[in-house]
Amino acid sequence: MKPIRIFRHVACEGPGYLATFLDRAGIPWELVAVDAGEAIPGALSDVSGLVFMGGPMSVNDPLPWIGAELALIRRASEADVPVLGHCLGGQLIAKALGGAVGPNAVREIGWHPVERLPDTDAWLEGLPATFTAFHWHGETFSLPAGAVPLLRSAHCENQAFAIGNTLALQCHVEMTAPMVREWAALYRDELDDPSPAVQDAGEMLAAIENRVAGQQAAADRLYRRWLRPITD
Repeated sequence: MKPIRIFRHVACEGPGYLATFLDRAGIPWELVAVDAGEAIPGALSDVSGLVFMGGPMSVNDPLPWIGAELALIRRASEADVPVLGHCLGGQLIAKALGGAVGPNAVREIGWHPVERLPDTDAWLEGLPATFTAFHWHGETFSLPAGAVPLLRSAHCENQAFAIGNTLALQCHVEMTAPMVREWAALYRDELDDPSPAVQDAGEMLAAIENRVAGQQAAADRLYRRWLRPITD
């Protein structure tokens, strides 16, 4: 099997649980460390799918690699190559396919429930009506033409959509407990003013192992469904 190519945009926001899932399933993957200056590979013939991880930057920032990733996402979508995005990665997908990315009404940070939308069994079969996911974002995406909305939360209307073999997520289902602890330390200045949408570090880290395990059960189903065109 050709590898899954994973694009990392900042060192602390790597593939996390997705890497564990792929390793467990025996699916090869490779990392493109954009944060370390690695070039964006333009080929699609040598991969099974593309994954775009998160980052603190905006897709609207004038960064040299953003245009290359947007063009790659468009080409992959046109070729039916499976594409998956987490948070910034989901926003990159949305913008590449004709949606817009801009400020969310509030910053959404910490563990918050997401809710399945109607008629989503094609992508979300087996997932509960609501489950708790991890969030860390201040921007949000609109839905590109033809996209099927999948999830929403009380603080962000568009939490996920699918279009063809592409799955865009606003939430961070890739989190591991060490990643949550690292982000709470690295980005602690963003937690100084807690609100219904922003948890402080204490609340974020409470019962962390149980929360991560619950989210990973949901991630298993999402990742398995996204991989279906590759593994079936």
